[in-house]
Formats: sequence, C-alpha cells, structure tokens
Amino acid sequence: MHTPPNLTLYEKLGGQPVVAQIVDDFYQRVLADDTVSHFFANTDMEKQRRHQTAFVSHALGGPNQYTGRSMEKAHAGLDLQPEHFDAIAKHLGESLDEYGLTQEEINSVLERISTLKEAVLYK
Repeated sequence: MHTPPNLTLYEKLGGQPVVAQIVDDFYQRVLADDTVSHFFANTDMEKQRRHQTAFVSHALGGPNQYTGRSMEKAHAGLDLQPEHFDAIAKHLGESLDEYGLTQEEINSVLERISTLKEAVLYK
C-alpha cells in the first residue's frame, strides 16, 4: 500500500492512540535513566503522560491540544541543564525509532522540540 506523501507524521503513525503508546515507551526510558528520572519523583505521571501526548502529537504535525502551563512555568525551579534536555531528546528519538520513524523524520521532530530549549533550560 502506498502512503500519500502529504500525511503528517502524526497521521502516518496512526494518530492519538499510537502517540500515547510512544509516550508510554518514552517514559519507560526516561524513568529508567538516573540522569533525568529524579525530575519526575513527585510528578503525577498520568497527568504528565496526557500533557506529553498532546505535546508530542503537536510536534508530529497533529492537532494542538496542549492546554497546560507554559514551558517556562512547567519547568520553573528544575534548573534543567543541557545534558538533561539531551537525555530527554535521546529517549524521545529512541521511542520514535521503535515505532518506525526514519532517522530523517526523527530529526525533524527533534528539531521542532529543540526550539524549546531556551524555554526550559536553567529555569
């Protein structure tokens, strides 16, 4: 079956249900990584997964359903450093790879997310 070339990555993956699975895979990786897992020690992970699913959906070209706090407010007081951001990006890339995105597609998503680096680092 030939996939139409104008599908977004969100549509290509299968929409919201598959993005939710990707986010679950992503958090399994994140929570197993001592570099960043401590940032989630007191986090309502169900709520976090919902927010992240909306965020990743939008990053993949899907609808913008995110209604949470701004990136700056959500990361205030965490003092995230570049190595933390890079670890999160690496885990997201691995999860996207697991679900069949090409390296080019993964890079495209990570480029979009990297535009938020200044909004989350050193807060």
